[in-house]
Order: sequence, then C-alpha cells, then structure tokens
Amino acid sequence: MSELPLRVIDLGRRRYGETLELQRELCRQRVAGEITDDLLLLVEHNPVVTLGRGTRSSSLILPPSELEARGYQVFEVERGGDVTYHGPGQLVGYPILDLNTHRPDLHWYLRELEGALISALGELEIPAERRPGLTGVWTQGRKIASIGIHVKQWVTFHGFALNVVNDLASFGLIVPCGIENVEMTSVIKERGSVESPRAVWQATRTEVIQAIGRHFNRAPEETTDIPLPRSTPSVPSLS
Repeated sequence: MSELPLRVIDLGRRRYGETLELQRELCRQRVAGEITDDLLLLVEHNPVVTLGRGTRSSSLILPPSELEARGYQVFEVERGGDVTYHGPGQLVGYPILDLNTHRPDLHWYLRELEGALISALGELEIPAERRPGLTGVWTQGRKIASIGIHVKQWVTFHGFALNVVNDLASFGLIVPCGIENVEMTSVIKERGSVESPRAVWQATRTEVIQAIGRHFNRAPEETTDIPLPRSTPSVPSLS
C-alpha cells in the first residue's frame, strides 16, 4: 500500500444539509490545493431522501411534501443516480479524492468503490457482487449498498451508503435507485448472527476503511485535524 495517506474523518450523526455543504467546501479546498491529501468522510444521517440528477417522478411513491410531513428531509443534489434514502444505522461514506492522482475515469472510480465494498463485505463473510448495467452492490440478489457520485475538476464528492444496522422499512417509501421490486438488505440481516448492532457496526466500519485504502492505494489515518462543526456521537439505531 502507498505511504500516501487517506485522512478518515468520522462525523458521527449529522443532518444531511450540513454534511452536503461540508463536502462542497472540502472539494473546493482540494481543487484549490488548500488540502493536499485524499479524505474519507464517514457519517450517519438523520432520515433523509435525496434526489439525484437521474431521479424520475415514478421513483417517488410519495411526493416530497408528504415525505417531509412524515419527518424525512428531502434534498435535490448534484450526484448521479436516482432517489435514495439515508438514515441512522447506515454507514455513509464521502470520499474526497483527486482522481488526477489516481485515474481520471469515472467508470473506473465507480467500479473501484463497488470493489472496495465487495471486499469489505467479503471480510464480513457476506458474498457480494455487482449487477451488470447497474451501480451499487448486491448480495444474493438483494441490494446492500448504493453509490452516487459527483466530480469537480476530477475531485470527487458524494459517495456510497452501506446498510449496516438500519431499519429497512423506510426504503418502502421510495423506489430505491429507481429499481422496481428491488429487495434491500443490511449487514446485520445477512450475517444473521447474535452479535450486537454496535459490534456489527464497528466491524463493518473497520473493514470499509481498510478496503477503501487498499483499492485506492492509500494508508488510512483517522484524524480530527480538519476543523469541523460539532457532531452528534455515532450510535447505531438498533439495540
């Protein structure tokens, strides 16, 4: 593995809007050369539905006003892809990488993100795979991770959402990623073990960080060096 670092920043539990603005600002700093290392932001979000550039009206079972009335924030964002849901117990990762130092190729980047998650899940004894023609990660026909990205001058933001210990019922309010009849699953559901949600969360977090490092040839280093607004501690939502 390269000696170049991957700065890993755990944001804990945060509202989507503030994290979106943080990503945009860190991307701007990376483009400007004010930040010289690649970053990986890890976060859990309060319940939110995000609408990517490819969102179709048929992917929304309920209109945004009804989702908001039920306690879900709704954001239109610049990432690719269709509609998705984020919530507590889901590990969301936002890599802020300069692809000029890797490979300036969006398809390569997407496949590497998928590969990293597949590798991490394999370490957790969950067989995972790609599905031809679609972006994301599946296990035995069930979708376990979603990916949607954006780049600015080859610096990435947005990223992936891996279902770890989250309640999957909220996916029923949308057509996840616009895929009809998709079955969503999670790490804890697939492992079918008696481990605590906290133990599953910590193991998953560790494997994801290491796999991202391997696939992008960087040495992960957890840090708080970058000034950040105060966060809520990360606590998996299932007991």
